[in-house]
Amino acid sequence: MANTISLPKQLNDVVEPIGMSNGLTSVFIEVLAISGSLLAKTNREKELIIWLAQRDQSVVGIGTVGFDIDEMPWTIGSFESEKDFILDTISNAADGLGWEKLSYKPRQDWIVNCLNQFGLMIKAFNKEDVDMNNYTEWSEIEEGDDNPTIPRGYPKCEKHDIYLNCHGCILCNNGS
Repeated sequence: MANTISLPKQLNDVVEPIGMSNGLTSVFIEVLAISGSLLAKTNREKELIIWLAQRDQSVVGIGTVGFDIDEMPWTIGSFESEKDFILDTISNAADGLGWEKLSYKPRQDWIVNCLNQFGLMIKAFNKEDVDMNNYTEWSEIEEGDDNPTIPRGYPKCEKHDIYLNCHGCILCNNGS
């Protein structure tokens, strides 16, 4: 099994989807979670990183974390600033921001190629392609939910200083 990240079907001709092995996908998500956690200032930025970190194959299963860019929890009102933040997160991840938090040394050329491709996808994605239902569904807190999708108060892992998601810390879960 592997994972694919792609644009919505109507934009698939614009930028080629990213196909990654399970191992490369884990590295991809981890370096984005690290970079974004170090850069996020607003609640929306924190939520975007938490959403990415929830693609934790050690918890949800290998080969099950691929997604279309429109599945991300974008909002129409803050779309431009959200897009700028994700592009900044990608750029800093490609530059190695926070990689020292990993318990391994990633294959830099492979991960940077995937990050660059992801950046092209984000640049091609527009406000008109946003489906607000994705954010609403994802962020909804169900009554009596002791483990909400977005942890209350946006806590960070004490060891890795990255945002926790409903599955905990993606780096702790993966043995870093």
